Amino acid sequence: MECNMGSSILCKSCLFSSILLLLVAESHSQGIVSRATYYKSSDGFGTPTGACGYGEYGRKINGGRVTGVSKLYRNGAGCGACYQVKCKVPLYCSEDGTTVVVTDHGEGAHIADFVLSQNAFAEMALPDMASKLFSYGVIGVEYNRIPCLYDADLLLKVHETSKYPAYLAVLLLFLPGADDITAFQVWQEESNEWKPMHRAYGAVYDTTNPPLGALTLRFLVTVSADYNYWVQLDNVLPTDWEAGLTYNTGISS
Repeated sequence: MECNMGSSILCKSCLFSSILLLLVAESHSQGIVSRATYYKSSDGFGTPTGACGYGEYGRKINGGRVTGVSKLYRNGAGCGACYQVKCKVPLYCSEDGTTVVVTDHGEGAHIADFVLSQNAFAEMALPDMASKLFSYGVIGVEYNRIPCLYDADLLLKVHETSKYPAYLAVLLLFLPGADDITAFQVWQEESNEWKPMHRAYGAVYDTTNPPLGALTLRFLVTVSADYNYWVQLDNVLPTDWEAGLTYNTGISS
């Protein structure tokens, strides 16, 4: 079922209802067994060159507790997803584990689903036990997808590769909930129709020759195989949009 709404307010209500339902569902779910490893960095944060296209945002979001994933990447649809990951060594691992945001594609040794930043890997440990976990290199984990919750508004970023006015690439930052973004479209006033945008890579969608003037966009939220809906962003980009800038959608996370 597709919920195609002309009102942004209604779309916001639909979005947050979905979040609440998923919060309840995830609280009773069992963890999926997998493996996790980590990658080194000078500060324990993520990398700004992640395959999702987030740049510096992808390095520091969630306190640098981020991850690359392999099968969960799903050709970029998994970008921005949040997971609770718990390691399975009782002597060293905390009960809460860590909450991570997907910002990259990567496959660790021994078929590890998660390639965690050092900050995220260390947070799975009990106090003063992080060094013990690091010595494992690869460790057994359980994970669940959980809703992302941010104390920030949903932002639309014009990607740095954009070239005004002939080429536009965009992505969403601080996306709440536990659903996937599977399509982007831009409204064409002259022809009175929506023009599909192409997933360039990761979380980045692009189009050539976008309409002139202020731009209205919409993105498709896929909750399940049977249910998705559009969230419309009226005049979210100004006439003189610029590459590298972020624009507030007015939707609270």
